[in-house]
Amino acid sequence: MDIHPWVWVVTVVVTSAVLLFDVVVVGRRPHEPSMRECARALALFVGAAILFGIAITTISGVDYGAQFFAGWLTEYSLSVDNLFVFIIIMAKLDVPRQYQQTALLVGIVLALLMRGIFIAVGAAAISAFSWVFYLFGIFLIYTAVKLVLSHDDEDEAYQEPKIVAFASKHLPLTREWNGVKLTSREGGKRMLTPMFVVILTLGLTDLLFALDSIPAIFGLTNEPFIVFTANVFALMGLRQLYFLIGDLLKRLVYLSIGLSVLLAFIGVKLVLEALHTNELPFINGGEHVGWAPEVPIWASLVAIVGILTVTTLASLAKDRKDKRAVERV
Repeated sequence: MDIHPWVWVVTVVVTSAVLLFDVVVVGRRPHEPSMRECARALALFVGAAILFGIAITTISGVDYGAQFFAGWLTEYSLSVDNLFVFIIIMAKLDVPRQYQQTALLVGIVLALLMRGIFIAVGAAAISAFSWVFYLFGIFLIYTAVKLVLSHDDEDEAYQEPKIVAFASKHLPLTREWNGVKLTSREGGKRMLTPMFVVILTLGLTDLLFALDSIPAIFGLTNEPFIVFTANVFALMGLRQLYFLIGDLLKRLVYLSIGLSVLLAFIGVKLVLEALHTNELPFINGGEHVGWAPEVPIWASLVAIVGILTVTTLASLAKDRKDKRAVERV
């Protein structure tokens, strides 16, 4: 995929401008957004992603368009699952509702920066070492198993980062909020506010999320431009989604299981691709494994849509069944 430098520049500038606009708007008026406000913004971001995917399909071909949509859907699904953890963090840290979207926005900006770094490192590693696909594939399968094991208790799936616990014990922290500011002055002494702990927690959590999401999308495309834009569009609207479907998230009881199947599928796909291009001397004498099948991108896209559809329908069906059972009691 031949991407001219000016296309990269325009893409980065436009996406940065969108995020900067969000920062300015939220920063001027911290508040809990209305459902109408969230729905309008989310529709805009999703529509922009679909139009972008259509543009890639038109300009670069169906295969690259399918890679973008597969990557975007995967990253978006992982982002939705991440909202579970965001909700837990906000609840445990008692973040006032009017400050939550500011914290989320900063967390999203940090996530974008971290993913940008991981994308650059991942692309360089894949270019230099084909065996990296083995590591990515095994890691995704391991992550899928962890998701299944943690399915029954989302609260247990989140553990406070050790550095946050360290900061809480050793840094000058105050329990009083100072709006969305990270510091305040008490008794002539500069103190860190609870917002500092929130941002630190979200930033470190975003780092862990990037470890899952970047290998997953590299299992669907090797194009850095598609990897980057799919991640950007997946993060756009995440703040609004947090407020819009907070209750719906609790109804998607099988989301973790669905994502574990999705990650396992991509992990197996990566291992098969690694076998197909194998250069490790202790596997098949360093020769390519001819019997290892290649999974075409259209099959991956169909599998992703199918897994997410079944997961959503099964979750909503169970939710309706549980409600009927409660009503009968």
